[in-house]
Amino acid sequence: MTQFNFFLKLLRDSFRDLLPIIIVILFFQLTIIQDVPENWLSTTIGLVIVGFGLALFLQGLEIGIFPIGESLARDFAKSKNIIWILFFGFLIGFGTTIAEPALAVIADKAASISSGRIDATILRLVVAASVGFAILLGVFRIIKGHPIHYYIIAGYILVVGVTFFAPKEIIGLAYDLGGVTTSTVTVPLVAALGIGLATSIKGRNPVIDGFGLIAFASLTPMIFVQIYGIAVYNLFEAKEVADIAINATASSTININISTIVSGILSVIKDVAPILVIILFFQYIVLRKKIQNVKTVFLGFGLVIIGLYAFILGLEMGLFSLGESMAFQLTKGKSVLIIYTFAFAIGFSTTMAEPALMAIAKKAKEISDGKINDFALRLFVAFGVAIGIALGAFRIVDGGHIHYYIIFGYILVIILTFMAPKYIIPIAYDSGGVTTSTVTVPLVAALGIGLATSIEGRSPLIDGFGLIAFASLFPMITVMLYGIFVEKLGVKSDTEIEAANILRDTLIDAENMDLATVNIDGSDRRHSLPMDFSAVVIIIPEDKKLDAIQAASKAGAGGVTVLKADGIGLDGIGNFYRTSFEANGVLLLFLLPSAMVNSVIKEIIHSLHITTIGKGIAFAFPITHMKGISLTRHDIFTHRKDHKDSKNNPENAKEAEERFNQELEKELYNDTSKNS
Repeated sequence: MTQFNFFLKLLRDSFRDLLPIIIVILFFQLTIIQDVPENWLSTTIGLVIVGFGLALFLQGLEIGIFPIGESLARDFAKSKNIIWILFFGFLIGFGTTIAEPALAVIADKAASISSGRIDATILRLVVAASVGFAILLGVFRIIKGHPIHYYIIAGYILVVGVTFFAPKEIIGLAYDLGGVTTSTVTVPLVAALGIGLATSIKGRNPVIDGFGLIAFASLTPMIFVQIYGIAVYNLFEAKEVADIAINATASSTININISTIVSGILSVIKDVAPILVIILFFQYIVLRKKIQNVKTVFLGFGLVIIGLYAFILGLEMGLFSLGESMAFQLTKGKSVLIIYTFAFAIGFSTTMAEPALMAIAKKAKEISDGKINDFALRLFVAFGVAIGIALGAFRIVDGGHIHYYIIFGYILVIILTFMAPKYIIPIAYDSGGVTTSTVTVPLVAALGIGLATSIEGRSPLIDGFGLIAFASLFPMITVMLYGIFVEKLGVKSDTEIEAANILRDTLIDAENMDLATVNIDGSDRRHSLPMDFSAVVIIIPEDKKLDAIQAASKAGAGGVTVLKADGIGLDGIGNFYRTSFEANGVLLLFLLPSAMVNSVIKEIIHSLHITTIGKGIAFAFPITHMKGISLTRHDIFTHRKDHKDSKNNPENAKEAEERFNQELEKELYNDTSKNS
């Protein structure tokens, strides 16, 4: 039952993640295009299948792959065997990438529009190997403590250098594949490995050193895929690009039958099997530890396989066909601004709902001690993605060469790297990889291919790819700008804020030892004021405890300390050696403004009949040097001495309380300014 409820939650979250995209699509379809798509039924069914497939896939990850994968990451993070750690990093990168659903969809699409020149399986192997190498290199950097920007800048130089030798048919695809490799499966395991290593190695900072592996995994595929393209286009005979553009088709009709379902599931099993083999090898052979809850783990792998197949099937039926048809219809409009607006809205809405980004943002807030705000980080990333996709759409419409845009973006990233605070740089690099999700990638890729197919003079292979590369590049720029703004505004971490508050409170108390220092409305806002306090003590049988507390609360008491009490009366004290002391009573301690004492004691003794037939003792005594008690503004006002004149007149009392609140705000501000 628990697993079923968990599935329902994941299902709700999956459709929630799809909802922003659906809203944007419906808005543009009904208000701008003003037409209902011919394949709307197939699209709707596809979206439903995507939602269910994603929920099954995520539940399988949560109960099968993630627990055992994160456990392995922690164990190897604590290990001192560098060779095994590097090997584990490579295999984790390779295994998670080869099973990445978005990569499978993009590879199949690239193979179809290249007229067979690009082999989907080989392309995925090349990308997976590049990610494995990236994780290996990133783990090595953490172990050695090297600054990340040296590696990233060197990678940018390699990417740009290879670009001038790569065939133009492969450049956009290579840039895009750098963004689709880090998504649902890869990000959590890779992030856990990086942060675990940085936490366990002495002298490493989890914020500065723990992040960055995802950035490596986004960068190396650009290099490896371009080298693959150089080999393919120079070693094998190929058709002319013009023929490819004419013969290419953006989408094909999906035929669903028993044969295709079995074939699809077997294909997914082949993709997921490497992860299972890697985990079993390291668990039993290297670490020599048994897997806990083996049945649950294998159930998780089964759900991953079924969910992954349903996810890919639904994408082909829904988001891809819808994105391509909308792109075609938008290009027939009179204004290209509509295309750019659609691209911006899709980029922003999908990124704000991206689960992988939420996870990274929360982890960044946690590790940075609150200095990085998770919602603000997501907002800046979403703006970066939106700007990137809009600019990428402009590039397709304008017909410019993608590498000029990318080179200019890299220059901006490098410049900002030397301006931004150190703690934000690895997070900025990683944010470029987590923005291109299993939901975002197919729709964005479909938009690019649809635009390139619909606009005269554009090639879907040369111009259609590249939007994902823009969506991965510009968040790095916006997140670094966010870090610069945070520093300029002087935002402090939670520890720094707490230390400042402690110092401020200490100064307030030191200067006002003869005054009572109270917290206003239960917050950390403190104020010192001349106010008399008393302690009210009630000793009663334990079964009367709740009655006494309710009576005190009715009289205005805001808190109580409850202590166990045992004792003997006059009869027993004469021969106390033969008396058994039992904790059969309670002591209630109320710390109150002196003006409340009479009303509280009166309410308690009347409620418990202490002075007649009930049992108990009530007394009060004055106290000095009151520090740390919490009072509401109304309590403070009610017990001020000058309130007596206005309490009999409700209108005067209301005006007097408003004036008091204004005066109190001024006093609080002056206290803070004086002691900050």
